[in-house]
Amino acid sequence: MKKEFVIVTGLSGGGKSCAVNVLEDIGYYCIDNMPPQLIPQFAEICQENDAISKIAIVTDIRGGTMFLHLNENLEKLKQLSLDVKLLFVDAKQSVIKQRYKETRRRHPLFEISNGDIDLAIESECNMLEPIKEKADYYIDTTLMSTSTLKENVLNLFLENPSDSMTISCISFGFKYGVPNEADLVFDVRCLPNPFYIPELKQKTGLDEEVRNYVMQFESSKTLEAKLFDLIDFLLPQYLHEGKSQLVIAFGCTGGKHRSVTFAENLRTYISGKKLKARILHRDINKDK
Repeated sequence: MKKEFVIVTGLSGGGKSCAVNVLEDIGYYCIDNMPPQLIPQFAEICQENDAISKIAIVTDIRGGTMFLHLNENLEKLKQLSLDVKLLFVDAKQSVIKQRYKETRRRHPLFEISNGDIDLAIESECNMLEPIKEKADYYIDTTLMSTSTLKENVLNLFLENPSDSMTISCISFGFKYGVPNEADLVFDVRCLPNPFYIPELKQKTGLDEEVRNYVMQFESSKTLEAKLFDLIDFLLPQYLHEGKSQLVIAFGCTGGKHRSVTFAENLRTYISGKKLKARILHRDINKDK
């Protein structure tokens, strides 16, 4: 059986601990804060142990200068014929700073930054940029609750990782910001808004009445047909490129009605093509 290796890295304070806890809950053998140089050696040990098939390892800037060798050690892992995926957990620098203030923990680069938290975070961002570009999976936790982060990780890894592409369909509200992890963003605010229909205002795109309202208009049907036609063209291109994760986001004003409807419709459409499709409604429960 081919071993599945997930290397979890990203900004300190971004949410790596939460992500790896979820992986552990779904059966991954998890290790935190392993120096990159030891990962290939540990992988060889795992190959001799049939009881371990899924492994997740957190490695990050806490390893100091050793962490700078992550890329070369990832190449060594791939030479061992392992199914290796890199998960990068990120967040905006301002949010990272606020999290450190709330937890009162010290940033790993606190000392070399002379206690300047802004400089520490910026330095880490610069060091991680080349690694982020090579990530197979990317999660931005800036606007995520803990439960939403858990849902994201489950969506990516609950089934066995493979070389096929996972397509995530996300709905969001522009009033809360565009999801940074999105590869494609479609604005559906041009369509009639159920928010202004009294009997639909408190419902969401998960309710049939809302979906029927949104899709009854010719503009909605035409937009959906054109978007699906574009997706049909793009998916083979991304698959050929070897992309592991494609995030398609639909945005409306509040992220409850039109965007949810289109994200659900796309998930159904993609699933009908026997592709791995996931759904996340980021802002559906906001302002409740």
